[in-house]
Amino acid sequence: MSAYLDAIEDMRAKIQGKDEWHAINPEYAVRMQLQNRFTSGLEIAQYTADIMRRDMAAYDADQSKYTQSLGCWHGFVAQQVMMSVKKHQQTTDRRYIYLSGWMVAALRSKFGPLPDQSMHEKTTVADLIEEIYTFLRQADARELRHMFVELDEARANGGDVDGIIQRIDNYETHVVPIIADIDAGFGNEEATYLLAKRMIEAGACAIQIENQVSDAKQCGHQAGKVTVPHEDFVSKINAIRYAFLELGIDNGIIVARTDSLGAGLTQKVPVSLTPGDLGDQYNSFLDAEEIHDVDEIKDGDITFHRGGKLMRPKRLDNGLYAFKEDTGFDRVVLDCITSLEHGADLLWIETERPNVEQIAEMVNAIREVRPEAKLVYNNSPSFNWTLKFREQVYNEWKAAGKDVSAYPDPTVNEKGLMDAAIDGTELSDAADALVQTFQADAAREAGIFHHLITLPTYHTAALSTDVLSQGYFGDLGMLAYVRDVQRAEIRRDLASVKHQDLAGSNIGDDHKEYFLGEKALLAGGTANTMNQF
Repeated sequence: MSAYLDAIEDMRAKIQGKDEWHAINPEYAVRMQLQNRFTSGLEIAQYTADIMRRDMAAYDADQSKYTQSLGCWHGFVAQQVMMSVKKHQQTTDRRYIYLSGWMVAALRSKFGPLPDQSMHEKTTVADLIEEIYTFLRQADARELRHMFVELDEARANGGDVDGIIQRIDNYETHVVPIIADIDAGFGNEEATYLLAKRMIEAGACAIQIENQVSDAKQCGHQAGKVTVPHEDFVSKINAIRYAFLELGIDNGIIVARTDSLGAGLTQKVPVSLTPGDLGDQYNSFLDAEEIHDVDEIKDGDITFHRGGKLMRPKRLDNGLYAFKEDTGFDRVVLDCITSLEHGADLLWIETERPNVEQIAEMVNAIREVRPEAKLVYNNSPSFNWTLKFREQVYNEWKAAGKDVSAYPDPTVNEKGLMDAAIDGTELSDAADALVQTFQADAAREAGIFHHLITLPTYHTAALSTDVLSQGYFGDLGMLAYVRDVQRAEIRRDLASVKHQDLAGSNIGDDHKEYFLGEKALLAGGTANTMNQF
């Protein structure tokens, strides 16, 4: 028996017990239930946490089973991403949505466009999670509505009713996990906990937090990053875990991000209680000079003992303390081990370039202590992927003794390899092949469970708008839209061609008919111009 048909019979029995409900059609009521499968954000958070945990286990067993996401700054953008995934891949399996704090700051703040410095309203993050899931659920409602129309037509015309009912029974939702960026927690531990709760209640099953100072937070690909001592970061990991447990999402996922590879400063010198504790280890990385005589200590100086010596850390004019040069690697490894030891589930290492060997070296060092370690990795638009991979190929070829005289030397001409004349060459093709396999290679060799692009849809919106604007306000006029947008949409079979249907007009018509019957005033009649498509 079909789950769909069983639900109709259950609904019929419920309605028959109420004489006043005689106008209610049990099948229509079931359809509305199926179109609104998730009734709360917490239900979504639990459903998607289960998915992520299953995917993490699958990756541990087979590292070709990595996961992916694209960063989305609006619910409609996220909806289009997942509709496209379903259309082209026939499944949403192992595909997620990423919510980027960078894009929230740049595109969704009431202050207007802001830099990635935790200056935007903190509740905007939770609001965007809720918005994204509203749009993903609407995609379900629309697609199921099309199946219901097919079913009604098949019943009327002797079509494949059983096949359509089977498709309804096995319907795969557009609702997928969101990895949501909480920046550095937007304040102290309590602020982190309160915002985490809002994010989970909106549907987030995975929260990413970074070890920067909250009020000095910078984009991971900019200078001036300041990290916090481990106990400060651990307290925020604990705050997020408490939020998950309080709300009943016992398997919620915490992604601990370290910016230590590119951060040379700290705001605090932590107190060490016993030799070798976290405070002592953190302080061991500080750039400090030995004090030989107490008379060398000036007013306002702080000192600590390190290896039996009295040390004074290097303090900048802004009051921050500097780390020793070339300690980023070791600080990253300690950050990651400490995070896993205190309840983080996944790691995020922010690097300055996309290089599998560099990432693998750090992950292998972490795995010597925590073999289960795996990463969420930012395939960042802040990298010049073309240039970096062409440089990599150039340097590898040169080291192997291959003749590279036909190509610009990047040490002499820094961006010469970006020249369009390099396109289509052997070097260009080799670099592009590395870019194409980067995610699979890094998943296999560097422990990357999840690959994401933080802000791709920021760039796609800018690019497509530039192409349209150039032609429309130039010589092409309306042809710019017709040829480059509408005709392309039609030929790619995008749902957005029938924008009234995508926005929910036909769902609304269905409801009017459910509620009022034949007297309903419908928007989708013969005069609707959408019929041209």
